[in-house]
Order: sequence, then C-alpha cells, then structure tokens
Amino acid sequence: MNTRKKSIRHCATVPFAGGKRLRPYLTMLAYQMYKENLDPITPVAAAIEMVHTFSLIHDDLPDIDDDEYRRGKKSCHAVFGDGVALLAADSLLINAFEIITYAEVDDSLKVQFVRELATEAGIKGLIAGQMVDIESEGKKIDKKTLNYIHNNKTARLINLSLRFGALGAKAPAKELAIIDDYGTKIGLVFQIIDDLLDIEGSSAKLGKSIGKDEAQGKATFPAVYGIEESRNMAAELTEKAKTAISTLGDRSLKLRILADYLLHRKS
Repeated sequence: MNTRKKSIRHCATVPFAGGKRLRPYLTMLAYQMYKENLDPITPVAAAIEMVHTFSLIHDDLPDIDDDEYRRGKKSCHAVFGDGVALLAADSLLINAFEIITYAEVDDSLKVQFVRELATEAGIKGLIAGQMVDIESEGKKIDKKTLNYIHNNKTARLINLSLRFGALGAKAPAKELAIIDDYGTKIGLVFQIIDDLLDIEGSSAKLGKSIGKDEAQGKATFPAVYGIEESRNMAAELTEKAKTAISTLGDRSLKLRILADYLLHRKS
C-alpha cells in the first residue's frame, strides 16, 4: 500500500474535531453485515463524514444558522473567520470525492458512489433541504414542507451512509431495499430527536447552543406537530425501522441496538 493510501486511512480514524461520527459508523456497520475487513470501504466512510462536516461548517455561519458552538467547541468561523470557514468547508466537500477514488472497490462502484453522493449532497438533496429551510424561517409551514426539509437535510445522508456500506459489500438487491427503508426511518428519527433536544436538552451535553430553533423561527417537528406527537412519531418510526431490519436476522442486531440508542440519545 502506498503512503498516500495509508495517510487517508489514518485520517479516517483520527478524532480531530469530536462529534458522533454516526455516518461513517453506519457505513461500516452495513458493510460488516457481509464482510469482515473494513479496509476497502474506509475511504468511502471518511468521504461521507467529510461531506457531513462541510454541511455543519456552513450551517454555523452567520448567514445561515449563526451558531458559535459545535461539538463542544467554538465553531470554525468563530475561531478562524467566515472566509476560512467557507474554504475549509469547500475543501472537505471537494476532497470527499477524491478520497472515494482510493477505495479498494470496483471502479464502476466508485463511479456510482461519486454520482450518488453528488446527488444526495447537491441541489436535489442536502442543499435543496437547506435552501427550503432558510426560506421557511419565521413562516408557518405545512407537514409536507417540513418532511421535505428534513428528509433532504438529514435523513438522506444517513440513509446513504448505510447504502454505501451495503453496496460496497455487494449486498443482494432485496436486502439493500430493506437497509434503505431502515436508513430512511432512522434518519428522520435522528432529526426529530435533534429538534426535541434543542428544546429539552442541555448545551453541555449537546456541545452546541440550544433554543436557537424557536428563536430563529426554524421549521422543526415540535413546531409543526408539538412535542408529544413528535416524541411518539420518533418512537413509532424506530419500531418500524427495527421491524424492517430484523428480517435480516442476527446480522442486524447492532443496527437494532443503534435504532434504540438514536431514539433515547441525550446528545
């Protein structure tokens, strides 16, 4: 293995800026349902986390969510200025696609990963959700718009993390569909709990400011559905996700445990 690949693999495992690193973990969990050695898929997992971190740096900027804390530390723009934060985020996004090319998988699969990640992160996915989120601030929105925002901003990248792991391990099409269904559901659960924690959580545990969603008039599940219905919705989605993935047998145990963790998390 050449030095460049070793460096990439090392970067994928060093905890630079804290955070849960849920998305690369999901990629690896899905991959390990079929294969043991994680080395071939590690660059892909790292690329997904790079795209996620790019989106967080942009979210924290004054022109978007204007938050000075992230992962228990001062956010990138608060320490280095808006210009450096923009360039740091842009670098993460662009180089994520480079890192995918170092994955030890078929070239055709690398092309598929690049195409799907671009779609999910671009104007039909993550950025689309962010745009509608900005446009919806301070407005009364319907449930359809709320679901559009958070399916695109959050759920699709979480689902893609699982999908890439399963694809990399050559999961059968029928099982890939089950994993997709599970991923979509836990992605929405993650966002609902995030919205609830902004109301009920603590800055110390979350590592970021709380109460900002309501202050900025953000489109959130509690704002549209109410706190109790949002909590019930998250619990129902979790049970459906666990039921779906349990059809894959004992291999899915960690994913079922993870679903419960995401429902009850405090940070």
